[in-house]
Amino acid sequence: MANILDVVDVQELRNEVQKKYRDVAEKPKGTYHFHTGRMHAIRLGYDRAILDQLPDEACDAFAGMANPFHWETPAAGERVADLGSGGGMDSFFAALCVGKDGRVVGVDMTSQMVERSTHLAKQLGFENVEFREGYVEKAPIEDGWADVVISNGVFNLCPDKLGVCREVARILRPGGRMMIADMCIEKPIPESALRDIDLWTG
Repeated sequence: MANILDVVDVQELRNEVQKKYRDVAEKPKGTYHFHTGRMHAIRLGYDRAILDQLPDEACDAFAGMANPFHWETPAAGERVADLGSGGGMDSFFAALCVGKDGRVVGVDMTSQMVERSTHLAKQLGFENVEFREGYVEKAPIEDGWADVVISNGVFNLCPDKLGVCREVARILRPGGRMMIADMCIEKPIPESALRDIDLWTG
């Protein structure tokens, strides 16, 4: 089988993903082919004691596919990197867990999402959260910075899965951990399907 990076038009895929999530950032209560918002997070099993500390506007643009905090939450004082931070809800959730002595850095390639999340962080007084624009395959985070890397429904949108995992290993400190929520396909995907950008984003 051909190398997936030789099959997929990576820039076209990024453009389509950015277009879709730009819409979510600008119209978080719109209708999409995926669920969004606080009720979606509740259905996914997010800890209500923590989630209820966030106002609706911090949850409205949430479009995750599962709950990266299902098994555990980051500990007080830890540093968390959120790859593909989107509307920022997972970053804010992590910030409540790590407290004022911890730090959270969210990375997203959609500028409108970064702008929205940054505005919310300032508005809500999250001084321990920062959002940076960039690709998860080359995240603007220092080597060995994070105790925890989280991600929610983002790895599946990246053709270079090994590259993303190498980046996680670079960002994590020795002994750090990754907590991700994503989809996993167990059977090989036909090359024709890999070339279909609509299947990636739909």
